[in-house]
Amino acid sequence: MNAVADAPLHPGPAAVRLYSRIREDIRERIVSGAWQPHDRLPSESALMGLYGVSRITVRQALGDLQKERVIFKVAGKGSFVSPTKPFQELGRLQGFAEAMGALGHDTYNRVLSVSMVPATEDVAQRLLLTAGDLVTEIRRVRHVGSQPVSLDLTWLPLALGQRVAREDLAVRDIFGILEADCAAPLGHADLVMDAQLADAEQAALLGVDRGAPLLHIERLTHGTDGRPLDYEHLYCRADNFQYRLRLQRGPNLK
Repeated sequence: MNAVADAPLHPGPAAVRLYSRIREDIRERIVSGAWQPHDRLPSESALMGLYGVSRITVRQALGDLQKERVIFKVAGKGSFVSPTKPFQELGRLQGFAEAMGALGHDTYNRVLSVSMVPATEDVAQRLLLTAGDLVTEIRRVRHVGSQPVSLDLTWLPLALGQRVAREDLAVRDIFGILEADCAAPLGHADLVMDAQLADAEQAALLGVDRGAPLLHIERLTHGTDGRPLDYEHLYCRADNFQYRLRLQRGPNLK
């Protein structure tokens, strides 16, 4: 692990709370890439000297960043920049492995089950079927490296799902299989997001405590012809994975 050089940090206006100013300075250096994952931050004494503040003020700033998991502490060694969470951009319609591979992350899917089940009213409505029609249900836990990051529940029309199920779901994205093997090019997806608390099954599968916060995404993916192809519920850990989205401001319409 490399030590960060004790380059001068630049405080903002005196009216700003001191520890907040230090905290945001450190955060900016990390976000900008000036301080890389596993780099060691300047010592508390060095930060005291750089800012001209007390030790308790420095500790407040570092404590906030540690709570946010921006940094981590090693007893007797100091504070270090935390590794960057894997993330997926929501602005593009991509498979999980496709997105993670582009960032240099290894992925693996633990396939829990692949089965034919009667469509519930909700699933049937999304896939334009009749409740009770058979659909293919696929349940997987997605991993980045050795860490589980999401529980994915997927439903597809029966014939299409049976074709997908013949492929290696442990390493391949369903999106990739649909396009490469099923002649079903993807067009767009509709998403709904909310926060949920992990139930007992989700907690056990994702390696979190029961009641831990999860990001829940409901996604319905359509083909280029507008036909619904893939309906999913994704339950994502909040502590080791991120979704990101860039929004553009359009014309100011009155």
